[in-house]
Amino acid sequence: MSGDGAVRVLLVDDHAVMRAGFRMILEAAPGIEVVGEAGDGREAVAAAAALRPDVICMDVQMPGMDGIEATRLITAEDAAGAVVIVTTFDRDDYLFRALEAGASGFLLKNAGPEELVTAVRVAAAGDALLAPAVTKRVIERFAADAGAPASIPPHPPTLAVDLTEREGEVLRLLADARSNAEIAAQLFIGEATVKTHVSNVLQKLGARDRVAAVVYAHRHGLT
Repeated sequence: MSGDGAVRVLLVDDHAVMRAGFRMILEAAPGIEVVGEAGDGREAVAAAAALRPDVICMDVQMPGMDGIEATRLITAEDAAGAVVIVTTFDRDDYLFRALEAGASGFLLKNAGPEELVTAVRVAAAGDALLAPAVTKRVIERFAADAGAPASIPPHPPTLAVDLTEREGEVLRLLADARSNAEIAAQLFIGEATVKTHVSNVLQKLGARDRVAAVVYAHRHGLT
């Protein structure tokens, strides 16, 4: 984030009117600053490298390089900002390709202004923006890919890894699509403590990100 604590956002969309609308919504929200715009994937990669935004709102269908490939290139950088895919199309192939490319969230363009603002803030805080309905689709896809049944067993088995009781609680809340702030409020602990627990959970599970941890939780009946 910038020195004044504002979340710095890069807008990527091939329609200037759409970018203007997003800019108006985001700049009306306190603590958010739009630092740049790009009209296609190649411009997005260059702008992300030059501006180092905290969050990139990324369209999918664009001329030349699309948003998925741009996301892949941007997130490959160590200091990359979080990418939130913002698309007109509620398509599973976009969703899963975006997550595989390293996106931190998936939002439809018909979402309300408050949802866009929330998505930016959630991504900037290091959380994955996975609504419960989207999480269910992710779980089903991962389970199908692994040849495992998508249904969740009625009684949770013993954890296959050595999580503390608190880490287990955090994992269950992650699987319920809770943000760090929501987890902190429910467990009556600070957000910094939640981040530490999440980091420990990911390390113990060998999970690369929160999505993988959510998949693990659902597979092991921890919801």
